[in-house]
Amino acid sequence: MINYKDYIVIDSQKRFGKPCIYGTRISVYDVLNWLANGMTTEEIIEDFPELSQTHIQACLAYAANREHKIRVA
Repeated sequence: MINYKDYIVIDSQKRFGKPCIYGTRISVYDVLNWLANGMTTEEIIEDFPELSQTHIQACLAYAANREHKIRVA
């Protein structure tokens, strides 16, 4: 399993503190939104060559971890 913490960073000075891919201004939300709107991993990497398959997997792992932590009231 991928350790998203190696690829995702939260910096209050970047994108209003949203979690981003390390070394970029591309947020986890951006990647998840592109996937949700039907872009393939290959299309995302073609449009944003600074990203890799591993970066996209890290975004998915981050989202899965956040979902796992949500508690139903």
